[in-house]
Amino acid sequence: MSRTYKAIGINLKSMPFGEADRLLTVLTREFGLIRAVAVGARKQNSRLGGRSGLFVVNDLLIAKGRSLDKITQADTLESYPKLGGDLRKLTAGQYLAEVTLQQALSDQPQDDLFYLLNEHLARLERSPSSQVLAHLSHAVFQLLVLAGIAPQVHQCCVTQTILKPDLADSSWQAGFSTIGGGAVTLDALEQLQIQDGGKGTGKYIPSRHSKKARLNMPISAIELSLLQELASPDLPPNSATAEEAWFAIERLLRYYAQYHFDQPIRSATLIDSCFAPALFSEPSA
Repeated sequence: MSRTYKAIGINLKSMPFGEADRLLTVLTREFGLIRAVAVGARKQNSRLGGRSGLFVVNDLLIAKGRSLDKITQADTLESYPKLGGDLRKLTAGQYLAEVTLQQALSDQPQDDLFYLLNEHLARLERSPSSQVLAHLSHAVFQLLVLAGIAPQVHQCCVTQTILKPDLADSSWQAGFSTIGGGAVTLDALEQLQIQDGGKGTGKYIPSRHSKKARLNMPISAIELSLLQELASPDLPPNSATAEEAWFAIERLLRYYAQYHFDQPIRSATLIDSCFAPALFSEPSA
């Protein structure tokens, strides 16, 4: 049996290992998640140096090892250098990598996840800085779709009533239930809030540095409208709107993903610091 194998993969995590190596977590098309050592990647003039960076897509030759496999050759097929030149884009890319790691599997092909992540990283790289939140929210929603746990947004997940946001009415509201599975009518929201004791706690408990995710909350017409647009494979060109609305959508999806994956999205705290925390601070309870 061959002691080497080939794979095409994108680097999702990179950390120093030993004196001169890097330990990479790579999402590959053929084998899903793998962890492998890029030998000598931290040495000056190493051929694996730049190829072991975040979001670099390589054609890899890997040697099997007792505990960790070793990358012996890497030929770069794609990279996203503009993500590293914009703090907002870099933070969003790390966020997507983290959500991908939460749903990726090992020892089996992950073609759909591989191609979806690469597509949305490319969209992030091309997007203006002002639209990063919109593209991040769209990518997270599509990752949830692929995982089979996307929130229901076109009808009430409790009563199955069709939800049509009235953008002309500034007071129009619906609700969003993380536990229930998505958008709800106001009547259903009221019942869910009563059942929840008036405040959400949930099975995922955020760190002591963040506030507890509210599991049942009202959303505006524009927020529901944006959520419904995210269900499409492509973000509509007219979806550009105020960052406040997109920040609210990102936070809804963040709480939703954390609850259903039962893991924190640690890089999400950087989103809070990158996108004007004073402007987007949560209202007091």
